Amino acid sequence: MKKLVTIGLSALLVGCSSSQDLQSLVESAGQVLSSTGSTGLSNEEVINGLKQALEVGTRRAVEVTGTEGGFWDNASIRIPFPEDAEQMKRTLNDIGLNKPVEDFERTMNEAAENAVKEAVPVFVDAIKGMSIEDGFAILRGGENAATLFLRERTGPALEQRFRPIVENATRSVALTSYWTPVANAYNTASLLTGMKAVDPDLDAYVTGKAIDGLFLMLADEEKKIRRDPVARTTELLQRVFGSL
Repeated sequence: MKKLVTIGLSALLVGCSSSQDLQSLVESAGQVLSSTGSTGLSNEEVINGLKQALEVGTRRAVEVTGTEGGFWDNASIRIPFPEDAEQMKRTLNDIGLNKPVEDFERTMNEAAENAVKEAVPVFVDAIKGMSIEDGFAILRGGENAATLFLRERTGPALEQRFRPIVENATRSVALTSYWTPVANAYNTASLLTGMKAVDPDLDAYVTGKAIDGLFLMLADEEKKIRRDPVARTTELLQRVFGSL
């Protein structure tokens, strides 16, 4: 615990600007000493509790998003028609192609639902690599501090791992079989209207939206663990997050 307190005090000293008065620093240090001393948690318990929280939250988020309708039935993460092609959507609807447009949107969401099922292993390395300093910062951070940590650490590696899964998923639900005729119909119409033809990278679009949706759900799970004792499904989670 002394090591954990030392880390916290060091963080305060590093973050303190030259213009900050001594009284403010003393008060902040006192808060760190008081809060860490009252938890009765060892460094190992803190880091293990946070790792559990990330694993529990990740699995729950994947369960929510990876089911049938996980994206499509959730307005907060449903993948819409690509913004760059919004004019294309309006034009197609105007000429009576509403059904192909809806089918296309559904298949994008189905692709995301299939892809996120494989997301849990992507996070494992980042969770295992969490340091004591990381744990202290997350424990005392905002209500989505763990989610932000995980997203920052997975970053490009997550996208590289995720995109092939999306590509496989889009093929398995025949996404291009919907996109190609829709795009061709729009591009044919654009020859008459003078509008610019579109050919967005659907795999990149779906990958980005799937990752965004997954992390949004993970942030919700983290909030539950921090706020709701019922969501703390292990004794360690109860001890770590009950001390906040």
